[in-house]
Amino acid sequence: MAKKVIGNLKLRIPGGKATAGPPVGSTLGQWGLNMMEFINPFNEATKEYMGKNVIVHLQVFEDRTFAWKNLGQPVDDLIREKIGLQKGSGKPNSEKVGKITKAQLQEIAEIKKDLLNANDIEAAIKIIAGSARSMGVEVVE
Repeated sequence: MAKKVIGNLKLRIPGGKATAGPPVGSTLGQWGLNMMEFINPFNEATKEYMGKNVIVHLQVFEDRTFAWKNLGQPVDDLIREKIGLQKGSGKPNSEKVGKITKAQLQEIAEIKKDLLNANDIEAAIKIIAGSARSMGVEVVE
C-alpha cells in the first residue's frame, strides 16, 4: 500500500546553498521532518545551479518521511538571465522592460520541455512566451 501524503510543498531555494535556516529549516520544521536528510542530498544534486534559484517539490508522508523532485530553474529566472533583466515589469501590459526572440524562447523551452505540460516544442515555446509577456517582455520574431 502506498504511503499517505499529508503535504505537498513547493520551495524556491538557491542551488547548492540550502541551510537549516529559513526558508528550508522553518518549512521542513513545521512538518517535523529531518532537515539534514533533505539539505545534504539537495545541495549535492544542485551544485551546477550554484547561486541560482531552484524549484523543488516536496511530498510529505504521514510517517514523517518525504520525497522530493528538483524542477530546475524557474522560467522567469531563465527569461531574465537570457535577456539580462533585473526584474519584470510591475505593469506588463503598458510598461515593456525588454525583448526576447523566438530563438531565445526555444532555448529556454528546450531546458524546461520535460517539465512543461506541452506535447511538442512549439507548445512549450508558447508557454514560455506567455510567461515572458506576463513579465512585460515583448516577444519579437
